[in-house]
Amino acid sequence: MNRSMLKIPVSEADHRQGPLSAPVTLVEYGDYECPHCAAALPITERLVEEFGAKVCFVFRHFPLMNIHPRAKLAAIAAEAADQQNRFWAMHRSLLGGHGLLSIETLFALARNLDLDLEKFESDLSRPDLAQKVLADLKGGERSHVHGTPTFFLNGQLLEGPINYRMFKQSMPGAGPLS
Repeated sequence: MNRSMLKIPVSEADHRQGPLSAPVTLVEYGDYECPHCAAALPITERLVEEFGAKVCFVFRHFPLMNIHPRAKLAAIAAEAADQQNRFWAMHRSLLGGHGLLSIETLFALARNLDLDLEKFESDLSRPDLAQKVLADLKGGERSHVHGTPTFFLNGQLLEGPINYRMFKQSMPGAGPLS
């Protein structure tokens, strides 16, 4: 069995930027309290912007609850924002270096995104949103994810330090790097 393969295929149920039919699919398993995930954000955003429909970028939750006690609630907050079509805005805000992701911080981020705060608060306790986060986590475990961020490029685990140059080399039509 190949332990370096993505076990859960990308689908319509995933949070994604770009079409499912893109020639390159990049899946990130991430944790909103992880400083390395925050550092990867500008890289993934640049790739999505630069390659457009040639890349399908997927973010899946992998809260490391044993070392990041607020990561699961932050992931649920991203799902609650998704109920108001603001997943990616909340995703950026959560990774934007706001320090501890207390409940007060989550509500401040929701307020800054002009979310309906009553709906947001109600959605934070929805069991199906917590289940979505846990389903992502279990999918990551099936793919042998152990830390964050973990990336899969076209289903293959990427190992080593993550940087823009490494990703760009894998993109269609990237050409020689300068």
